[in-house]
Amino acid sequence: MAGEYRLLLENARQLVLVCGRGEKYLLRAGMASLAVLQNASLVVGQDGYIKAVGQADVIRNQFSGATFERKIDCTGKCILPGLVDAHTHPVWAGDRVHEFAMKLAGASYMEIHQAGGGIHFTVEHTRKATEEELFNTFKHRLERMRRAGSTLVECKSGYGLNLETELKMLRVIERAKQSMDIGISSTYCGAHSVPKGKTATEAADDIIHNHLPKLKELKLSGEIHVNNIDVFCEKGVFDLDSTRRILQAGKDTGLQINFHGDELHPMKSAELGAELGAQAISHLEEVSDEGIAAIARAKCAAVLLPTTAYMLRLKQPQAGKMLNEGVIVALGSDFNPNAYCFSMPMVMHLACVNMKMSMNEALAAATINAAYALGKSDTHGSIEIGKQGDLVIINSSRTRQRSAVTDSSQVTIARGIPRSGAAVCP
Repeated sequence: MAGEYRLLLENARQLVLVCGRGEKYLLRAGMASLAVLQNASLVVGQDGYIKAVGQADVIRNQFSGATFERKIDCTGKCILPGLVDAHTHPVWAGDRVHEFAMKLAGASYMEIHQAGGGIHFTVEHTRKATEEELFNTFKHRLERMRRAGSTLVECKSGYGLNLETELKMLRVIERAKQSMDIGISSTYCGAHSVPKGKTATEAADDIIHNHLPKLKELKLSGEIHVNNIDVFCEKGVFDLDSTRRILQAGKDTGLQINFHGDELHPMKSAELGAELGAQAISHLEEVSDEGIAAIARAKCAAVLLPTTAYMLRLKQPQAGKMLNEGVIVALGSDFNPNAYCFSMPMVMHLACVNMKMSMNEALAAATINAAYALGKSDTHGSIEIGKQGDLVIINSSRTRQRSAVTDSSQVTIARGIPRSGAAVCP
C-alpha cells in the first residue's frame, strides 16, 4: 500500500491487542483471554491513528511501497496499548512527607485531616504557589508517568478549594494538554474538601452558583476544557446530599461524573453514582453489596486504587467480588502528596498481589477499562484500527511478558500523536 505513514512497528514477538472486536470495556470473562497476535506488526498513519494490525509478513507485503517517518524493529519484544491512569492528583505544592511518621504511629487519615494536615496542608501551599511553579512540578510528574508507560492520565484539581486557585490549577492542566506529549483527561475537583470557615452546604452552594458557571463560561470561550467533575463523598467531608447536588449540577453543565466514594466509611456512594449515571467512581473500599450490584447494572466503572489501601492500611477493595458480579473494574495510581506512585506497572503489581487480580485482569483494568472510566475507550485502551497509536514496547520476550508488565520492565513509549514531533520517546 503506497503512501506516507508516521510509524511502523514490525516483527513483534507478541502484540497484545487487549480487545479485538471494538469492545468498550471488558468484564471478567473477557479479561480471561485477551486478544493477542504473535509475530505481528502495526502501522500508524500521519494523523496518529492505527491504520493496520496483523501478521508481520502480511503487513510487510501490504505496505511494501510505503514510506515511514520512523521504523522500529520489535524483534523479540512485546507491544501493549499505552497504559491509562484513571485517577491522579498531580497539580500541587507542599508535599506531606512529614505525615508519614504520623501514619506509622497510628494516626488515621481523618485524624490527620482534622488536625489541619492532609488536604488542608497542601491547599495552603498550593494557594501560595505561582502558576509557573505549579506547571513546572506538574510537567516533571507527568514525564515520570509517561516514562513508566502511561499515555493517558486523568488529572484533578482540588487543592485550591476557592475559585481563584481551582482555576489556576485547571489552567496548568490545560497548558499541559496543549504542550506535552501525553494524553490528559481533566477533572474539576473543587469539592475535594470543605474549605475552612464553611459548612458542606455552603461549600456546595459556592461550587454550584459560582465555580461551575465560571467553568462553563471558560469552556465556551475556549480557555479551559474540563472533562469530569469529582466530589470527595465522605463522612466529615461532603455528605450524600451535598454530593448529589454538586454532581448533578456538574452533569447539567456537560461534565462526566467521576468521583471519590465509599473510601473510609460506607456512604452509599456507589448507589448514588448509579442513580446519577456516573461514568466512574473511585476507591470503593467500603462499598456495600447493594452498591456493587447497582454499579454493575449501571455500567459505571469502579476505579480501584491499590496504592491507597497500601499507604493508609485500609482493607483492600473487593476486586474479586466486583468482577464476579459484572462490574467494569479499572485501575488508577492515586498519585497525590499523600502517596507517591507514578507507575501504573506498580499499580498493576499491587492489584495482583494485594487485590488478587490475575495479570490479565490487571492489564485490562489499566488499559481498556481505565479508558472507559474516562469516557475514552473509543480511542484508547486497545490496539485496534482507528484508535490512537499510543503504544508501549516491552523489552521482554513472550514468555516473560506478563511478569514484565507488572514488574515495571524497561519500556519504550510510541505515541501516535506526539506534540513534539518525535514518534518515539525512550
